[in-house]
Amino acid sequence: MERVVVLMALLGLLLASATTLADKDDWDIYSFHINSTVSSRYATTVITSRVANRMNDSKEIEFHVRIPKNAFISKFRMLIDGQFYDGVVKGKEKAQQQYTEAVSRGQSAGLVSSVGRTMEEFKTSVTLAAHKKVTFELTYEELLKRRLGKYELQIHARPMQPVKDFKVDVYINEKAGINFMEVKGGLNTKALANAITRTHVDKQAWVYFYPTEDQQKTCDICGEQGLNGDLVIAYDVNRNPSLGDIKKSGRYFVHHFAPSNLASIPKNVVFVIDQSGSMHGKKMHQTRIALIHILSDLAEEDHFGLITFDSQVFHWKRELVQATKGNLESAKTFARQIVERGSTDISRAVLEGTRMLNAHPREGSASLLILLTDGDPTSGETNPEVIQSNVRRAIAGKFPLYCLGFGFDVNFEFLEKMSLQNNGVARRIYEDSDADLQLTGFYNEVATPLLTDVTMIYNGGANLTETNFSRYYNGSEIVVAGQITNNDIETFTPQVIAISCNKRVTFSDINATVESMEEASDSSIQRVWAYLTVKQLLEKELVLSGPEKENAKKEALDLSLKYSFVTPLTSMVVTKPQGENTDVLHKPREGKNKEGKRQRTQSTVFSTSLIVMHGYPGPPIQTMMNSQQDDVDYDDFEHHALLVSAADLPYYDSINIQPTIVSPRATDAPLSHRFLQKTENLSLPLCFDVTGNVQLKLLHHPSGELFVNGQLDSVANGGFRRINILLKTDLRVEIDTEKVLLIEGQRISGLDRYISITVGSLTLFSREKEIDVAVGDTRMVILIHKENGKDFLWPILRQRPLDDNVSGILALKPAVYEDVQQSPSTRLKIKGQDYDATRASAVDYSINPSPTEDCWLMSAESALQRSLEDFIVT
Repeated sequence: MERVVVLMALLGLLLASATTLADKDDWDIYSFHINSTVSSRYATTVITSRVANRMNDSKEIEFHVRIPKNAFISKFRMLIDGQFYDGVVKGKEKAQQQYTEAVSRGQSAGLVSSVGRTMEEFKTSVTLAAHKKVTFELTYEELLKRRLGKYELQIHARPMQPVKDFKVDVYINEKAGINFMEVKGGLNTKALANAITRTHVDKQAWVYFYPTEDQQKTCDICGEQGLNGDLVIAYDVNRNPSLGDIKKSGRYFVHHFAPSNLASIPKNVVFVIDQSGSMHGKKMHQTRIALIHILSDLAEEDHFGLITFDSQVFHWKRELVQATKGNLESAKTFARQIVERGSTDISRAVLEGTRMLNAHPREGSASLLILLTDGDPTSGETNPEVIQSNVRRAIAGKFPLYCLGFGFDVNFEFLEKMSLQNNGVARRIYEDSDADLQLTGFYNEVATPLLTDVTMIYNGGANLTETNFSRYYNGSEIVVAGQITNNDIETFTPQVIAISCNKRVTFSDINATVESMEEASDSSIQRVWAYLTVKQLLEKELVLSGPEKENAKKEALDLSLKYSFVTPLTSMVVTKPQGENTDVLHKPREGKNKEGKRQRTQSTVFSTSLIVMHGYPGPPIQTMMNSQQDDVDYDDFEHHALLVSAADLPYYDSINIQPTIVSPRATDAPLSHRFLQKTENLSLPLCFDVTGNVQLKLLHHPSGELFVNGQLDSVANGGFRRINILLKTDLRVEIDTEKVLLIEGQRISGLDRYISITVGSLTLFSREKEIDVAVGDTRMVILIHKENGKDFLWPILRQRPLDDNVSGILALKPAVYEDVQQSPSTRLKIKGQDYDATRASAVDYSINPSPTEDCWLMSAESALQRSLEDFIVT
């Protein structure tokens, strides 16, 4: 039986070149157009790519674009030889069934997958006959969200080669009138300035971006593969100072409410800051910078509190105090002295922040609680559902909870649910150089409350989206959509009731007109209603339980199918010519991979999974991006196709790709351990066996600052039974599956495995199935596996030392080889020398759960290009 395996390749700065399945000379993208139309802040964007196969043979042609995370794909089609092939949106179960059938025919699936802060990947391919052409057309829709006083339409241009006919056309039509517009983003550079044309006339605006082929090669962020960057159009509209802007088409309406002529409400805010060991280094440094900046922005009428937590809670002051100059300076001093250590008691910290706000009621003020954490609850109450229940009961709807999840180790779904349950939102903070700006940027969005307890009332309205909002902040916007009962505009009367500085205020306008849109725009208002309804139902489905949860899920699914939205509940089945692969495209949910685990991918690193059908005579059938989507169990398929997260691989920096090491199944010979060395391209990896109960050199720093050795287990497929870490300071750490020994000179401390400690330059903390070790500029993760009832260790290098002269198994560089002979036996050429190799397989224990990979089995000396003795420690 044929077998599917997953090969992993990491993409850093080489992402654009690695994603092209065919050489760029094999096929030509002769036209690439992006056309975006915005009406009433609702954007519909169409990407059209026309590609020609210039070769004498059939070629696999790829369509690969990025779209905003908040967008829903609503249409995809291909045109080949006058025949359209359309994507069809189906429920996930039906789409999965079609995918299973495709796999049984030796085909594969594609994905829409999450790649970073604001963008997702869409990727598919088709085999095109010689000298034929194909047109790809993708449509996606999104409601632009107002933040800090403006809307932003983000367009990513990355055709993967310079294109002769390249155009971006943006048209904005806002009946309220456009009061300003600007173009920014990575593509708005001096070199491309004359390629951008912008026009703004009252209610309409146009932006054209027409770079020449030469400009696509020579601009600041361009190269041989053309453009790779964003064009961002930012704008805002004129506003009715009382009731806002209401538009209708047919029987649907949309109401945009964003008053600005209001006095700001004094705040009561408590900052709850994680200072556990996992916040070590850059995270904590950036948090301190952001916190000091945020404290500087507090107004004197505000009251605030500041607590930090690990396994304990630490107060700057036990009660809220006024934001006077003296108090702010004292708080900044406290912030500068925050030291990361210990484990993570989120429950105790949030409940203490809640207590502080509840103990400080102040008329005419607005309270909010802001939590920043980068990990799971690991001490105190650790059950997420119990924590959520206790927090919800303590807050009791009196103020919102905002959760900021730092990095990818955080349980984002837990934070998201806890925020939604308490009228707040969760936001991921990405571990980049501007993380402090991300933190302060979020705070600025909620820094100026203008209204509380906002209720939107529509007499004569039905099927309304959310109408109750706990807070309205300056620079934001409240949007409500619905239907007008019997389409009777005469009986339709909108009204807004809210609290402003402890006074009840009403927004209404008996002379207000509900503006009707042109016939051509009839569907746009209806689609705004559908988009908002689906988004809000998906949030409710996350928070609710029992029959209410199922009802919300069913309603969201029905609307997604009706309006052809690719959401976390639906998939798009991409139909192709007979004999071609069937693609099933899923939208990921933030923070989840296929098993429902958290994605912990480094924010600057992306990954792909290449599915290869063994026995298939041609090139790889389909490449698909790693996904966090849930509800798809690939393990049930006859042809086993396993998707894995980049976080489960060794750390890959933007230049060097590190190897993964693999051990064999129990069927291999006793005392034999199999290692796998990844390759520089997508070719099959190399593997070699190490026999005997030996201690291997895993990582040795040339300065002698760090030595890491691993003792192989004495049974087959046992991995490592002990990892030894020695620092130049005479500090040694011995790790096995049961405990951690910390040896400082003559002093030996036996520690429970569930710990978090910092000693000198060493930081060590553990989770349920892994131990994270950081020493200086080096970071290593030790996974704990169980197989046949036995635990064993497996080390992974997540962050390589800056010194290129480090040595050891974990420091091996990717292999480069050529196939020089396929039969009767395989021979591979490495560095000009031919070596014998045989097809074999291994289990990749650097990933949990562990997939089986095919590899070329060679002698250890051939794969390592040196004696195995160089890697054995006596």
